[in-house]
Amino acid sequence: MTKFKIIFPLLLFIGLLSACGEQYDGDFSYKVRDFTFTNQDGKEVDKSDLEGKFWIADFIFTNCTSVCPPMTANMASLQDQLKDAGLQDDVQLVSFSVDPEHDTPEALKEYAQQRGGTTDNWDLLTGYDFDTIKKFSVKSFKSILEKLPDSNQFMHGTSFYIVTPEGEAIKSYNGKKASNMEKIVADIKDMM
Repeated sequence: MTKFKIIFPLLLFIGLLSACGEQYDGDFSYKVRDFTFTNQDGKEVDKSDLEGKFWIADFIFTNCTSVCPPMTANMASLQDQLKDAGLQDDVQLVSFSVDPEHDTPEALKEYAQQRGGTTDNWDLLTGYDFDTIKKFSVKSFKSILEKLPDSNQFMHGTSFYIVTPEGEAIKSYNGKKASNMEKIVADIKDMM
């Protein structure tokens, strides 16, 4: 009876741990908040649409005069590398506009296409107000977002985030650095 008292709780504990879901080797774990936004084709996309897939998230805007053009070109390159690795159907790319007042679905689609991207597995999202995306950026990704005074420019994070199929952001990479796209592909391969 004494062995049972020791073994049963141990087995129960192990069972509970294994029921907690997939564990990934990440640098942090941020639960991405629920959202329902509009993509480049005018369709609603919500967080539940991404369940079961890895996704890569970033924050951009089309009037950006500094970091967004290279970030978007890098996202298009990442898209190509994922396709070459046979992962295009398993990984979704998601760019959140930080300037929803200006960034219409059409503007976002054109912006990605001008930098070599397609919308096959890439959602560029808008259709909310600035306060909504600011709170989302800070609460979901711990990433700052501010509108610069007397300007049409924004201060925002430049990271690409890996988000797990369960909706947890677990790794970030400098999205301005082209060589990081290879690292993202390799890290996702290791997690699959």
